[in-house]
Amino acid sequence: MIIMLWLLVVPASAQSSSEHPSDSVRHLDEVVVTTKLTFREVIPSQKLSGEQLERLSTHSVADALRYFSGLQLKDYGGVGGIKTVNIRSMGSNHLGIYYDGVELGNAQNGQIDLGQFSLDNIDEVTLYNGQKSAIFQTASDFGHAGSVYLRTRRPWFTYGETHHLKASVKYGSSDMIRLSGLYEQKLSERLSASLSAGFLNASGKYKFRYHRVNIDGTTAWDTTAVRQNGDIHAERAEANLHGILDNGYWYAKGYLYNSERGIPGAIVNNVWRRGERQWDFNTFVQSQWQKSFTPRFSSRAMVKYAYYRTHYVNNDSTQLPVDHTYRQQELYVTTSHVYELLPAWSASLSYDFRWNKLDADTYHFAYPTRLTNLVALATAVDCQRVKLQVSLLASAISDRTCDGGTQPTLTRWTPALFANVYPLRGKWLSARAFVKRSFRMPTFNDLYYTDVGNAALRPETATQYDMGVSAQRHWDSGLLTRLSLQADAYYNEVRDKIIAYPKGQQFRWTMLNLGRVHIHGIDVEAEADVTPMTDLTLTARLQYTYQDARDVTDPATPYYRDQIPYIPWHSGSAIVSLAYRGWTLSYSFIYAGERYNEQENIIYNHEEPWYTSDLALVRQWQWKRYTCKATLEVNNLFSQDYDVIVNYPMPKRNGAIALSIAY
Repeated sequence: MIIMLWLLVVPASAQSSSEHPSDSVRHLDEVVVTTKLTFREVIPSQKLSGEQLERLSTHSVADALRYFSGLQLKDYGGVGGIKTVNIRSMGSNHLGIYYDGVELGNAQNGQIDLGQFSLDNIDEVTLYNGQKSAIFQTASDFGHAGSVYLRTRRPWFTYGETHHLKASVKYGSSDMIRLSGLYEQKLSERLSASLSAGFLNASGKYKFRYHRVNIDGTTAWDTTAVRQNGDIHAERAEANLHGILDNGYWYAKGYLYNSERGIPGAIVNNVWRRGERQWDFNTFVQSQWQKSFTPRFSSRAMVKYAYYRTHYVNNDSTQLPVDHTYRQQELYVTTSHVYELLPAWSASLSYDFRWNKLDADTYHFAYPTRLTNLVALATAVDCQRVKLQVSLLASAISDRTCDGGTQPTLTRWTPALFANVYPLRGKWLSARAFVKRSFRMPTFNDLYYTDVGNAALRPETATQYDMGVSAQRHWDSGLLTRLSLQADAYYNEVRDKIIAYPKGQQFRWTMLNLGRVHIHGIDVEAEADVTPMTDLTLTARLQYTYQDARDVTDPATPYYRDQIPYIPWHSGSAIVSLAYRGWTLSYSFIYAGERYNEQENIIYNHEEPWYTSDLALVRQWQWKRYTCKATLEVNNLFSQDYDVIVNYPMPKRNGAIALSIAY
């Protein structure tokens, strides 16, 4: 666990240096001590810290995740467009998203719109494949094929400081204006508070080129137009209390997000549809408490209540009108305990309880309720050059609907084994491997959506195999000061994949367990810091992903062994930053290779590769007691025309300017 010691005053008698005479007082900054019980990293993570995030042209968490290998982002375009992420071709529902240690849930459709989470208050974004390499964690952490952890900023005060204040404003293309503020207050030596808020307003209008070619090579449509109905108005607020205990800490958080947005819809056959609108009101409160009772035993407890309201309207004259409101509630309680059996051997036990309920004003709605119980037992061994982690998760899940129907309790046992070996002294080189079984429950929409849901669906299971190597070196002097390399080869198998399938004489859709996918992939990541001269630093980050994800469901289908939709064989990104005194120039590049937008890999469904180049210039300076920063961004520098999702064109060249002041 993390023990935060507030060491502010040290008596001068402890100092013998002439710089601190015997009658003076020496003030030290806050010290963070991490015990070995907290974190035994077996599988290295991918991470973007606060400074790296500030150098990128990123607005939301979804924008930042584009720079991680093994992830595919679904972006429907524009400032307010919905953005979800898929890990290693297994689907969005196999990825857990954690906000300050507590999972963000959506029992209705399993999708977390990462565009709703601003980076204004995010201090670090971390991706773990398999699971977080720590046995001291919640039971749900052991249940996903991968996890993204979002860590918000926590107040840190040096001696004499009692408060911090930061305000920023950004104006950009699509008539975007973004305001944010952060206030931190030291209430006592052991208690601090923070309040952050943000405001976003944009028309969502941007120029795009709509270009479609027939199979024979002739042009079907070639139009340059302005995207409409992509406006968004959103407010966000978050309040935190952070407290320090003897050998422990606690925090409490309240979060609120409210938005109204237009949904421009797909452009099909040169027809623009823009009759959809959506209102979101999301709020949750959560708290965490953690303490070490002895040097060998620690406990943690967390609780969360969330309420999500979604109002969706479709007034498109070509479709049946829709006006529905959905209300989700979630109660989550978890407790975790870790004990050090021997100096190199620890064990943990975790229990999670989750209650989910969904209400809606649709006809014949099922009003489902879900109870989830998770118990995880894990152990970790650290023998200098060998690290091992073994875990077993037991899941018991039951659903109930308004008509009295109760699904049989579903029980699953999902094990995982992780290993890391350091063959050389200094531990700068490591080889790792893991195997893990996980599953994802059908969502409420999958099971109970009117005329579409299928209550007989089975869970979708995934088995992962991974082998990789990593090397990290640091040098105190010389041209190259840091070098980090990671490479992984993996094989994933997804069974009982849940898909929408046409069924019946009226061509109605239903959800079925028909899918089976075999996935082969390679992830490569490299980072380096170069210091060619004093005050000049060059930082580079490169990542590449190869994925071969084949549908092997039924040999009789025309798409048997075809690449599954929207998974490119080749993708990658690059970030290069040049920092000189108060100036920073950053260039970022994202590439997605050819792919297909439907199950059949035929030329009609083929999507061309796309790439974007973004440029950001940052100037930071001191003015009296204030730290000022100005940013100029140019995104899609070469104004490429592309779609991430077919018929949802992305913006051409666009830009923004920003100014922030911190005290």
